[in-house]
Amino acid sequence: MSFTHLHVHTEYSLLDGSNKIKEYVARLKELGMTAGAITDHGVMYGVIDFYKEAKAAGINPILGCEVYVAPGSRFDKEASVSDDRYYHLILLAENNTGYTNLSHIVSRGFTEGYYYKPRVDTEILQQYHEGLICCSACLAGEIPRAIVKGQYDEAVAVARRYDEIFGHGNFFLELQDHGIPAQSDVNSALLRMSGELDIPLIATNDCHYTRADDAEAHDLLLCIQTQKKVTDTDRLRYEGGQYYVKSEAEMRALFPYAQQAIDNTQKIADRCHVEIEFGVTKLPHFEVPQGYDSWTYLNKLCSDGLAERYPQDDGSLRKKLDYELSIIQKMGYVDYFLIVWDYINYCRENGIAVGPGRGSAAGSIVSYCMHITNIDPIKYDLLFERFLNPERVSMPDIDVDFEYEHRQDVIDYVTRKYGSDKVVQIITFGTLAAKGVIRDVARVMDLPYSYADQIAKMVPNELNITLDRALEMNPDMRKLYESDETVHKLLDMCRRLEGLPRHTSMHAAGVVICQAPAEDLVPLSRSADGNITTQFTMTTIEELGLLKMDFLGLRTLTVIKDAVNNANRSNGAAPGDANFIDIDRINYDDPAVLAAIGSGRCDGIFQLESGGMQSFMKELKPHSLEDIIAGISLYRPGPMDFIPKYIAGKQDAKNITYSTPLLEPILAPTYGCIVYQEQVMQIVQQLGGYTLGRADLVRRAMSKKKQHVMEVERENFVHGNKEEGVPGCISKGIPEAVANQIYDSMMDFAKYAFNKSHAACYAVVAIQTAWLKYYYPVEFMAALMTSVIDNPPKVSGYIASCRSMGIHLLPPDINEGRSGFSVSDYTDENGKTGKAIRYALTAIKSVGRPVIDAVVAERERGGAFHDLNDFLTRMQSEEKDINKRAVENFIKAGAFDSFGGTRKQFMCVYAQIMDQLHSNKNAMAGQMTLFDLAPEENKDQFNIQLPDVGEYPKDMLLEFEKEVLGIYVSGHPLEENIALMKRHASNSTTDFYLDEETGLPKVTDKQQVILGGLITEKKIKYTKTDKVMAFLQLEDLVGSVEVIVFPKTYEESSAKLNEDGKVFIRGHVSVEEDKDAKLIADQITTFDEIPKTLWLQFEELPAYEAKAQELQNAIAGNEGHDTIGIFIRSTKQMKKLPPGYNINADETLLEKLGEIFGKENVKLT
Repeated sequence: MSFTHLHVHTEYSLLDGSNKIKEYVARLKELGMTAGAITDHGVMYGVIDFYKEAKAAGINPILGCEVYVAPGSRFDKEASVSDDRYYHLILLAENNTGYTNLSHIVSRGFTEGYYYKPRVDTEILQQYHEGLICCSACLAGEIPRAIVKGQYDEAVAVARRYDEIFGHGNFFLELQDHGIPAQSDVNSALLRMSGELDIPLIATNDCHYTRADDAEAHDLLLCIQTQKKVTDTDRLRYEGGQYYVKSEAEMRALFPYAQQAIDNTQKIADRCHVEIEFGVTKLPHFEVPQGYDSWTYLNKLCSDGLAERYPQDDGSLRKKLDYELSIIQKMGYVDYFLIVWDYINYCRENGIAVGPGRGSAAGSIVSYCMHITNIDPIKYDLLFERFLNPERVSMPDIDVDFEYEHRQDVIDYVTRKYGSDKVVQIITFGTLAAKGVIRDVARVMDLPYSYADQIAKMVPNELNITLDRALEMNPDMRKLYESDETVHKLLDMCRRLEGLPRHTSMHAAGVVICQAPAEDLVPLSRSADGNITTQFTMTTIEELGLLKMDFLGLRTLTVIKDAVNNANRSNGAAPGDANFIDIDRINYDDPAVLAAIGSGRCDGIFQLESGGMQSFMKELKPHSLEDIIAGISLYRPGPMDFIPKYIAGKQDAKNITYSTPLLEPILAPTYGCIVYQEQVMQIVQQLGGYTLGRADLVRRAMSKKKQHVMEVERENFVHGNKEEGVPGCISKGIPEAVANQIYDSMMDFAKYAFNKSHAACYAVVAIQTAWLKYYYPVEFMAALMTSVIDNPPKVSGYIASCRSMGIHLLPPDINEGRSGFSVSDYTDENGKTGKAIRYALTAIKSVGRPVIDAVVAERERGGAFHDLNDFLTRMQSEEKDINKRAVENFIKAGAFDSFGGTRKQFMCVYAQIMDQLHSNKNAMAGQMTLFDLAPEENKDQFNIQLPDVGEYPKDMLLEFEKEVLGIYVSGHPLEENIALMKRHASNSTTDFYLDEETGLPKVTDKQQVILGGLITEKKIKYTKTDKVMAFLQLEDLVGSVEVIVFPKTYEESSAKLNEDGKVFIRGHVSVEEDKDAKLIADQITTFDEIPKTLWLQFEELPAYEAKAQELQNAIAGNEGHDTIGIFIRSTKQMKKLPPGYNINADETLLEKLGEIFGKENVKLT
């Protein structure tokens, strides 16, 4: 072979290349080629994936990039030097120096030259030219552009410049032929130029897809990128279908006049050899105090921690600690532990909440002694080897949870400590996933949305599902694929594009800390919000030996911290006081807290909040933290099948059986079930006689279904292996059949088994939240609602939980409110005192945190505000200036109710007061006013007085609250209808919301449901056939949902679809990927159409009989379909009056009967 492709775009030329790396390398192999290049647009995203794939196939990987070169300086953000924003240029790494320099060039395009594209300039090319081979690129290159414009001399000057920059023999003129007329002219000029300047030629094909028949799928990809349809005429397209990976014969046939250009590609390939180093750790150095080195300092921290954590140690734990330290030293991870300890220590010293641990790191006594983790690995039988296996060298992985609001503070600290050039965040790629690609491709093929939606919904909701797997799993989908030509074409195109990366984003948690400037080790990119990120994903970063840390923001840690602060404030407790709460020192086996969890009321409790988990907890009835750990591990697809066996063993020990007594100490905590990965390791170790390190290798082989390894290890586990020092089960007296049965059960469960260390850490957080909710419910719920303050539906749901818990919610108050939900003393109408939740001032719309902070600061400085005048006067200063909109919203929210006036009175005068204060402020400095001259006792007469205008109606007050708070606080328009809605609605609106854990709503697609609520919004649309349909927002007591009313239903029910109308809607659910579900209306009924019962209560039967005539007179002339029921309290007798007494139970009649029989004796259900 004497041709190599040197101009190739892969899937990482985002939405411009459909040439998947695996398929590209396989095609090179198929064509008999020995090398191939990767030259994506402006990026190096795919170079490591390509390098590994090519090396595995015996192909020489040529690592390159088609960079964008600015016409002037990369710092110029406008096209001043020429009409072009950028030119294309191919760069190929000849050796490792060239690869490093290519990384620098590509990085600078993002960090310094980004303008539409990541651009570089000749200065950067000059600085980093060593080890690079340069080619003049396609028609978008600077030389071809000049030729097309008829500027041959300019093209020659550019060629000379690049030949000089990269060195003679390292710059090549690039011939291409895709059937574009301009290429013929360019190629002729390049042939001439090559002869004149002695610059060699190469011939390339601008590859954007793998095979010729991929052209149509690639065209669809371009449409997805440009948001066009295939039928659009004014769009980007690659005409001619020639942009595929061609054979050498095809290339030679294209360039019969330039065979040397074909040969030169192979000469370049033979020059290019880059070796990427994998698995060599590149840890940054941690600066330790004077007198220590890293190793001695780590030992000091661990020894101090051991004395604190285990004061009664008899030496056995010291021995375990020394063993772990020796493994850490041997693997070269001493600095790693110090780096993690340092930023966790920073958090603890600065009041930033840190989780108890995460993942397998909790199995390490070193982590526990250093306070990196906060769960005792000895007490809970957690294994170090699951974290750091001495027989499988891999970078440790200590993921840390921080309170969400201060996660960035920790990253900022690390950035300051190690240098901003050494700390970067990590890139991720969003891909064209199975359901999404169907909708995308259908849209560009101009197929109806409903058609695409129907097919997309046939794809099962399974993690990492593919279209091929979906066609296997869903016979209806497969049948449609085989019988419907349009579906067949659509899915074939989707299968070609499925899995391609479509956009970049920043990893939610990953941060890289480098020992040298990051640009020296990895190419850099820039995220949409301007943050610098790596161009390689997390797995690639780890393979290259760089230190990757997960800085995870966990909202629950903020909830715990705020709830503890609230509780300590309520107790008046300070650190050191007997009643001061330290959440890390609570009893994790508190029977009252566990009983509360076992009742199933787990709203707001970490990991236990979902409906399914609450039901499981009711069934489980946990009695210890171990039960919660097991519950978190079992409640997942797969392990769920073992839940009945676990519960049976927990309820009755007779249900527990062990194949051999040796299993009992391992499986007793989980009632005879294998639940954890650590248990698999212990069985292999204690029954088979393996080391724990090797036992972990067996567990990994089982979980990854490595069949050959599993069969070899089965023989070792059962019969032993003397040469490798494995005794085997038979040597311990375990029969062969029993040993095989144990091995089979481990293989069954290993793929599901959970990391106990991870489950234990999360169980601790679950118990902490449950403890706070049980002992300090008001403080906890206030903190919980503060954490979701920007999510009104979630706030509504927790308000409903508060009501069911008997917790009062008070409206915002200017004298008591804070930026979050807070705890206030409360006295009810019966004089009973207690604690209630005060609504957050920051939840009021159009006010903003700075204003609230200024209000709280002024209140703390000058005491409570006395009235509206006092508030506005004190808040009218340059730094605290408050606008009319904010004041109006304070009034509507009820924040001034404690001033003694009505909201209507405040609305009448606030603008007048503010205008007066404004005019006074603008008066000449030092000028006295009548107000200043008046004696203190007469000053009130100069204040604007509240007019006698009464209060707004209740429904208007509620509407104001909804307007400015997003929800109703002091009541709800549907409160009087709660009983009716419970009887007739099958679901609530919250069932339509995506669950945070599963990512799915509780309702399922096409499920028939009935929702009851208030129509808060109505939008009319006209179909293509000019028929009317409507989109509604239906709100119940806990949230709202979108309802779609198609023309047929709208025509039948249009009179019932009024804003503020109370209706029941029967319909079927529509579920879309990553969106809250919607309801498609089939039938609409108003609340008034539902027959109701009006109950009248009497103490004794004679009392009713005495009033019977008066009742008859009161309802005379009021006819309807509501019945009247009589309730005799003394005997608890109930009786419904005959149809002749049926009424229309409207507000007027209720008031009338309330006056006659007493309001407390009249109830509508």
